[in-house]
Amino acid sequence: MSLSTSNLPLKQRIDKEVNNQVLRKNLIKAQNVIGTNRAKMMEELGHFEEWRDLCEQIRNHVIMNLDGYLNQLADKVEANGGKVFFAQTAEEATAYIQKVAKEKNAKKVVKSKSMVTEEIGLNEALIEVGCKVLETDLGEYVLQIVNDRPSHIVVPAIHLSRTEIRQRLHDQLGYEGSETPEEMTAFIRKTIREDFLTADIGISGCNFAIPESGTLCLVTNEGNLRMATTTPKTHIAVMGMDRMAPDFENADPLLTLLPRSAVGSRLTSYNTWLTGPRLAGEIDGPEEFHLVIVDNGRSDLLASEFNEMLRCIRCGACMNICPAYRQIGGHGYGSIYPGPMGAVLTPILGGYKDYHELPNICSLCTACDSVCPVKIPLSSLILKHRSNIAKQGYGKLSEKMAIKGFNFVNNHPMLWDGLVRTGNKFLNNLSHEDNSPLGLFNHGMVAEWTKSRDLPRNEHQESFRSWFKKHKENLKNDAK
Repeated sequence: MSLSTSNLPLKQRIDKEVNNQVLRKNLIKAQNVIGTNRAKMMEELGHFEEWRDLCEQIRNHVIMNLDGYLNQLADKVEANGGKVFFAQTAEEATAYIQKVAKEKNAKKVVKSKSMVTEEIGLNEALIEVGCKVLETDLGEYVLQIVNDRPSHIVVPAIHLSRTEIRQRLHDQLGYEGSETPEEMTAFIRKTIREDFLTADIGISGCNFAIPESGTLCLVTNEGNLRMATTTPKTHIAVMGMDRMAPDFENADPLLTLLPRSAVGSRLTSYNTWLTGPRLAGEIDGPEEFHLVIVDNGRSDLLASEFNEMLRCIRCGACMNICPAYRQIGGHGYGSIYPGPMGAVLTPILGGYKDYHELPNICSLCTACDSVCPVKIPLSSLILKHRSNIAKQGYGKLSEKMAIKGFNFVNNHPMLWDGLVRTGNKFLNNLSHEDNSPLGLFNHGMVAEWTKSRDLPRNEHQESFRSWFKKHKENLKNDAK
């Protein structure tokens, strides 16, 4: 299983996205609009911290009683006529869904937006067994036709402007209309309508499952999910094993904060509740329903020091406020899960070997901590990752040597003082000001830092210690 969305090394990814002026303009606008709307909605709601406390408690309760709720959910789904499969790994999940597709002789699959299906690589697995897979979320559909990947877990095409989307629709589908959202949406709706009616299988994710009734809650802003889950004869829902609320009453606070945190709206256009397959005498809904419950590292996460990450309700609020995400977008992370939540989650699910660099894409400003609706301390968890990564030896050799050198000098005061005194004599020659050469600091591992920052000019060419010593003496003399 790979959680990667790019084959480029970290530095190349970041350089590419930082130099993409259209991307940065799009992200700045999106963050500003969503942030402003979110602030209004939270102010209107009132008592935001109390709502956060409540949602944190609900999610903690689910996590602490995960096994009981999973068993209850499975029993209820089966009692409602559905089938349940527990997948320990991504491979087990995709193999089961492939098996269902083969049994149904499925040729066409329609999907609503689902991050867990991205995580397990479901599209590729279905293509392997001869299925045509069609993403029906508006943003996901646009990305699919041009072989692009989502850059946000809620707004997958946030990195594209209207002009870019219009051009892609023209290039791939011959679209000749304007770049207004309404006209482009109408064109896509007309294009994929027949696919809903002729699909053999519909696949969805799951925002929250309700164990007491075996009901799934799916939150969307488009009508595509209802078409994908009710028109095909078979519906397969894929959910991470933690995505539950104990009952309908406790789902309400989560559904109150989710849309406000995600896109700054009071509620989403569609809150869809599905309970099993079509029953005798009913005229709509699937004839067969499968629920695939995915572990894929979540049990290990539960037992780790990062278990608070299981509270995540995938709202994307941390991305909408993150200054690093603002500069490089989701593709800069090179991970299916980008932003602060991805910097915590991806190294756990995918391992430090492949994803040890992700926690470094963070300034530790803690802005994400303040907006998370379930109070996940994301910045603290990122810091834990950094500590673990350093202890396990995944850092660069140059960084290790530099830290060892610093520690050695720092532990020898006389050596430290001598180097500081010597450094002061050359400080002005290491400044960009007046076009003077940066010299030593324009090369090596600190070049990325110094190329956009100046060392301050020290007019007195003395260290703080020597200045402070003179200052104390002057104060004593003045006192006399």
